[in-house]
Amino acid sequence: MTDATDAMEYDVVVLGAGPVGENVADRARAAGLSTAIVESELVGGECSYWACMPSKALLRPVIARAEARRVAGLREAASGPLDVQAVLAHRNEFTSNWKDDGQAGWLAGIGADLYRGHGRLDGKRRVVVTAPDGESRVLNARHAVAVCTGSRALLPDLPGLAGANPWTSREATASQSVPGRLVVVGGGVVGVEMATAWRALGSEVTLLVRGAGVLPKMEPFAGELVVEALTEAGATVRTGVSLAAVERAGGAGPVTVVLTDGERIEADEVLFATGRAPRTEDIGLKSVGLEPGSWLTADDSCLVEGSDWLYAVGDVNRRALLTHQGKYQARIAGAAIAARAEDSSVPVSAPWGPYATTADHAAVPQVVFTAPEVGAVGLSLAEAERAGHRVRAVDYEIGNVSGAALYVDGYHGRARMVVDLEREILRGVTFVGPGVGELLHSATIAVAGEVPISRLWHAVPSYPTISEVWLRLLETYRDE
Repeated sequence: MTDATDAMEYDVVVLGAGPVGENVADRARAAGLSTAIVESELVGGECSYWACMPSKALLRPVIARAEARRVAGLREAASGPLDVQAVLAHRNEFTSNWKDDGQAGWLAGIGADLYRGHGRLDGKRRVVVTAPDGESRVLNARHAVAVCTGSRALLPDLPGLAGANPWTSREATASQSVPGRLVVVGGGVVGVEMATAWRALGSEVTLLVRGAGVLPKMEPFAGELVVEALTEAGATVRTGVSLAAVERAGGAGPVTVVLTDGERIEADEVLFATGRAPRTEDIGLKSVGLEPGSWLTADDSCLVEGSDWLYAVGDVNRRALLTHQGKYQARIAGAAIAARAEDSSVPVSAPWGPYATTADHAAVPQVVFTAPEVGAVGLSLAEAERAGHRVRAVDYEIGNVSGAALYVDGYHGRARMVVDLEREILRGVTFVGPGVGELLHSATIAVAGEVPISRLWHAVPSYPTISEVWLRLLETYRDE
């Protein structure tokens, strides 16, 4: 252990000042608990500077232009190229130019003490913070330590990759210039979103996918429609391919990816969007009997398995690697920490209770900001069947709804609801099409609330909006 005679005492110590850590700190402070939060990079975390905000700032003009080009009377005005420098400058504004003064000020405003530096556990309820100047401080937690350190890009073990300076999600969202040729490896959300953005900004994009399609965790038609749109936009999408090596002399200049069949593809940059790993390799897990670099297993209150004081919130518990889901967990964990500070015997509550992250299992929503957009919540048909539910998929072409026809000319999309035939509730909903991201919360309410089909008939959608697809889905279910 690190000796320190001037250790600071707090009720709660939070490792990581991203959105998840910020929300844990906020809930702890709102409950009257003294709180310290430790951050080694920028307050605001991955989401604010290298993920959600910059990626969506890049994608918003891409999606808006794609939709404008499909509206009579507007398509001519939107026929030209994007103003690349304006798009990049707009992205920079949304990251506050990678400065965290505003978010650090917000933390001070709620009364949380910010410690800048690397934090690591040093035994039970004890955190050592090493500041950038090398000085160390000890923080002791009376009630809880919350690990909210998030995740990092996971790179495959490929010959030549280590010295090739590949892009990860960080470089892809922060680049100040457009690569002439970009190879994207990986067909998940990061891969398809960044392929969409950089193709629209002028890159020649080649998307390489090991599996049979993109967005493999979603309904198959979601990936099919996204690939169709990427191809129409001029990107090259290749499925069923694997890499054997990456070559880049000196780590600069053109980069070559070598496929397992010997084919070579040259580009100016290569982006690997091939998964995430927990940022737990150097936070002192060994000092509390846990494996460094591991995902942390936690119960529904985010309390780490076998502990009565250590919480794992957000990406590190591997439940749902999404900012909004991590913030949801933070709200639950913060409430549980506050309740147990008063009464240590407070158990995890029943499903959907105040100390249970039930939505992690039943109602995780996600929007993929491609053109077309994809929105999904709950279980896909395949997931529901694997879980043993007796279900039926109900599909509808969204373009047949009047509001969709008004939204853009030639609207093409698809909606699916997965109906539990025994309980007559929805297990999952998926939308694909222009503008469907804003439809998703209605589906989230229906799934999380376990709203009976019989009651959904009384939720009347406004005419003429795209949300009228709800009525058409119900009618299809009734008539099949």
